[in-house]
Amino acid sequence: MAELNTGGGDSNGKKVRSKKQNAGVDLTAMVDLAFLLITFFMLTTSMNKPQSMNLAMPDKDVEKTEDTATKVDENRTMTVLLGGDSKIKWYMGMPGTPLEGPSDQTYGKAGIRQLLLEKNKKAQAYSGKEDEGLIVIIKASESATYRNMIDILDEMAITGIKAYALVDISKDDLKILGEEK
Repeated sequence: MAELNTGGGDSNGKKVRSKKQNAGVDLTAMVDLAFLLITFFMLTTSMNKPQSMNLAMPDKDVEKTEDTATKVDENRTMTVLLGGDSKIKWYMGMPGTPLEGPSDQTYGKAGIRQLLLEKNKKAQAYSGKEDEGLIVIIKASESATYRNMIDILDEMAITGIKAYALVDISKDDLKILGEEK
């Protein structure tokens, strides 16, 4: 560090006193250490990678015939209808002749999650196989929000239901929700 002394040599007969300099701390080494630590921790930590949920959607171009249509057991099929104002309705079986429901439900641990767990256990007992549980069909109306869709997909992941599908809502389902046009 360079210094510049501006004090002159006064020769007017007085005793020359040296100026007392303030004690200074050189912070260069501490700044170097701080940058070394910052770069060390940046290089050694791993950043969280965004995670996404796999979602398989059917091809819309393929015409379904009686041979290619997937047969699904009504006793294992639950339809969840998402409406406006965070409204959820569900029923078991077919929309025209439901086996159980339609009933109102709420989001959360004591609501749809508990219901999904119960119905999944019943479906597994009905099929007699652990891996063949409940099949959930999710239908959202136009007044349902994106948050409602994400919440119901989160419930599918939390409850461990592997077979679920997002399907366009029908007029019969809109009548059940009370949102027919």
